[in-house]
Amino acid sequence: MLKFQLPIEKGKPFKVLCLGAHSDDIEIGCGGTILRLLSEYDNVDVHWIVFGSKGKRNGEAVSSANKFLANAKKKQIIIKHFKESFFPYIGEEIKMFFEKLKTKTSPDIIFTHYRHDLHQDHRLISELTWNTYRDHLILEYEIIKYDGDLGSPNFFVHLNAALCEKKIDYILESFQTQKGNHWFSKETFHSILRLRGVESNAPGKYAEGFYCRKLVF
Repeated sequence: MLKFQLPIEKGKPFKVLCLGAHSDDIEIGCGGTILRLLSEYDNVDVHWIVFGSKGKRNGEAVSSANKFLANAKKKQIIIKHFKESFFPYIGEEIKMFFEKLKTKTSPDIIFTHYRHDLHQDHRLISELTWNTYRDHLILEYEIIKYDGDLGSPNFFVHLNAALCEKKIDYILESFQTQKGNHWFSKETFHSILRLRGVESNAPGKYAEGFYCRKLVF
């Protein structure tokens, strides 16, 4: 399988932008990749933005982000409060936020939602990511859900068992408000990591899958 190496230069900050519609999206979609990146490089600068959160979920979002970003050289965690499930109807407000965001950071890599995600909030964040950042490496992550919208990723990040366990433990520990949901379980999160590991022939058995639409060699 062909391999791609991130263009990280020694001594130069590597800027990462993580975008999630809801308070656990980034962790579920690319949490393992973030943990691996921060375990292998000591010069990573992360902007972590959650667009829709409220009530107890605010504290959960901050607590979780801090766990995942514990080894970041520099981090900025932003929790916004756009109305969940209504993103397409308040798109102008969210678009304005993106316009301000692009003046503050020019990341080396961006993690955002999958273009064909069936959740309307997820799709809008993906669309605005591409509208805003037109000359950047963008990886779209996936989230298991009732809609059954999983596709066939074309970009994989291999993970070992320890990183997978850490990712899952952090998610389950941080988001106590989600414990009542039948899908919110170790088994669910473990299954997609194993499946993508099989698809990418991961030596450690596990992987996170992404959709990369444009990559210049």
